[in-house]
Amino acid sequence: MILSVVMPAYNEGEHVYANLLETNRIISTFCEDFEIVCVNDGSKDNTLAEMQRAKAECDKITIVSYEPNGGKGNAIKQGVKAARGENIAFLDSDLDLSPDHLEDFLKHMESEKADVVIGSKMHKESQLEYPAIRKFISFGYYVMLRVLFHLKVHDTQTGIKLFKAPLLKGIIEDVMTKGFAYDIEILAVANELGAKIIERPIRLVFTREGGFSRIKFKDIWLVFKDTFKIRKKVSRLRRERRKAAKQNGK
Repeated sequence: MILSVVMPAYNEGEHVYANLLETNRIISTFCEDFEIVCVNDGSKDNTLAEMQRAKAECDKITIVSYEPNGGKGNAIKQGVKAARGENIAFLDSDLDLSPDHLEDFLKHMESEKADVVIGSKMHKESQLEYPAIRKFISFGYYVMLRVLFHLKVHDTQTGIKLFKAPLLKGIIEDVMTKGFAYDIEILAVANELGAKIIERPIRLVFTREGGFSRIKFKDIWLVFKDTFKIRKKVSRLRRERRKAAKQNGK
């Protein structure tokens, strides 16, 4: 069974070469058949050249590249569309989260017969070196998603997730969010479709300077705006499913 690891990157030229090879090294210790789908999201630096340098040394790497920058959600979407695996993971290319988490995710996906496994900063076993303000924001997302979507997961925004490919590919084509709310949209739709979503602990060392990484207050505001658009989409999907169920029951 092939594991596809989608790694979006924007202006990661300084680190992406080493991080791609490190991802290959780590995943090869627990998974024999895998691919790394790295996505150059319209970077303005040498990210693409560094991806190509890594690919020349590692035949597990596939490159998706386009211009202009389309946002993280769009990068994930393009990577998923190119992925060949029966299981598809998302992993941030800065490697704040180690690829070795996926060994645990794969085991629990099988043992718990889950459709989706997500890393959670709010899991009681998680080990975090993480700014307090981002913990507060994560908790705010959790409360909002419980109210809007009855989504019982505690943390949608951690950058490592694992999906059964048929479920994800069935959702991804209609994903409308191009920015950071893409996680919310995918998980909310998966939840509405009855997918089993489980959370696993993570080890996180926050490496970006400035506390907020590349996420600014305007990005947070856009996430909130996009979330209410997602709510409308999920409500429409719910109505359509109820209507179909009634018709099938006749």
